[in-house]
Amino acid sequence: GSLLGLCLISQILTGLFLAMHYTPDVESAFASVAHICRDVNFGWLIRNLHANGASFFFICIYFHIGRGLYYGSYLYKETWNIGVVLLLLVMMTAFVGYVLPWGQMSFWGATVITNLLSAVPYVGTTLVEWIWGGFSVDNATLTRFFAFHFLFPFVIAAMTILHLLFLHETGSNNPIGLNSNADKISFHPYFSYKDLLGFVILLVALASLALFSPNLLGDPDNFTPANPMVTPPHIKPEWYFLFAYAILRSIPNKLGGVLALLASK
Repeated sequence: GSLLGLCLISQILTGLFLAMHYTPDVESAFASVAHICRDVNFGWLIRNLHANGASFFFICIYFHIGRGLYYGSYLYKETWNIGVVLLLLVMMTAFVGYVLPWGQMSFWGATVITNLLSAVPYVGTTLVEWIWGGFSVDNATLTRFFAFHFLFPFVIAAMTILHLLFLHETGSNNPIGLNSNADKISFHPYFSYKDLLGFVILLVALASLALFSPNLLGDPDNFTPANPMVTPPHIKPEWYFLFAYAILRSIPNKLGGVLALLASK
């Protein structure tokens, strides 16, 4: 939980500095990212921390959800439901953020995933064109995705406060499932140092990935500027969405695949 908070803070901070130099326009978005990496002081580092920070965010999320399932935390209904909303918000944020550099995988990822909404009966096509702001993924789509990507993290921060608020109503769980009131100890120094150790490990791991192998988890296709006339040889998401995409593609029916994808969340 504390690591997720750290991830959110670091993503908001690096994202803020990236937004200062980014241009949400189809003609200059790709070039503005190149400009950040080449010309802005430590821009390459900020960009790599932000891109790989998303991966660490999802590592922490999946561990957090796994722990919650294992220890039966779904019994805290309000906390759990807000957590589900938080997961969906983070996934939406990561998706619209991935579109911003306007590389090939950004463009075609946006095209494929937004097109899933056309599986909605009767209003599907209208819905897709409404989200696109036109008849294809274009400038209107990019600008609104930038607006969403800027807005959602603050919504996530607000929801996180609610998440904690409801958790504090009940208190947390422990591995044996017994009442732990008798064993309670002061937060500081015990838990604060425990969290601090986690922070150091996470930040060292993130810095190592961002400095030594920043493109390890990325797709090489995203080094090619978006081209609506050429489809990439393979369209696949970042690793943290692969489970959902695999479920989507494994069902040979559009609506069936979309429903299975939604169910997998």
